[in-house]
Amino acid sequence: MLHRKKLVVVLPAYRAAKTLAKTYQEIPQDIVDEVLLVDDASDDQTVEAAQELGITTFVHRENLGYGANQKTCYTEALRAGADIVVMLHPDYQYDPRLITAMAGMVASGIYDVVLGSRILGNTARRGGMPLYKHVANRLLTAYQNLMLGTKISEFHTGYRAFSRQVLETLPLKSNSDDFVFDNQMLTQATAFRFSIGELSCPTKYFPEASSINFRRSVIYGLGVIHTSTTYRLWRWHLKQPNIFKDAPKFRLADPSSIDNKAGDRYERCSAASQETN
Repeated sequence: MLHRKKLVVVLPAYRAAKTLAKTYQEIPQDIVDEVLLVDDASDDQTVEAAQELGITTFVHRENLGYGANQKTCYTEALRAGADIVVMLHPDYQYDPRLITAMAGMVASGIYDVVLGSRILGNTARRGGMPLYKHVANRLLTAYQNLMLGTKISEFHTGYRAFSRQVLETLPLKSNSDDFVFDNQMLTQATAFRFSIGELSCPTKYFPEASSINFRRSVIYGLGVIHTSTTYRLWRWHLKQPNIFKDAPKFRLADPSSIDNKAGDRYERCSAASQETN
């Protein structure tokens, strides 16, 4: 419990048997009310490891994809009564001890979404992030910020905290079941005008840490570009994708009407003041 709000940590797992215990042991149990793990049909001992640790575990009968895993995570977290949900990869690449700070920023109402950024503090390369991934991360993030009008240091982190309102509002079922789900979710949060904050998160790269191969990375990158471009077209009222369904519409500015609007407001105020005299 944090600020009288129930905190649930969700672990979207796939082949995490070797790193799960290390991750779980560093989760701050004094404030976390419940830990949920969703296994996406791993072919190792992930489920057995989770059960030995006493983690509430849900198992996909077949491999449905990373995005589908998160959909189950958030569905079950909300069903458990979570007010704040922290999504943490169980591969021990991110520091679980930052849960307190991330969840605290949401619980206190400072932000609706908080990201653990590997880029802030210049820790990514020092932590072992491959150069090609670092370059791709920076280029994709720059494009996304341009399209979305944001100033986020990294869109591609696997460490995030959300308020219950965010998870209940975003049309997550419309998102991909693959890796681009993460990116679509942050783009949706921007479309629905939720506030997004970040904090620096040291990262660790080692053989057991999960990572997608080059081919999947390329597919993911193309998906990121498509999502960001779709958002910009939606802002311009040129496209109506389901992932932004029910998001508040942005008005297209009409520069020629600015003076008229100001004048209208002034005249109304003047008329009101004359009537009261």
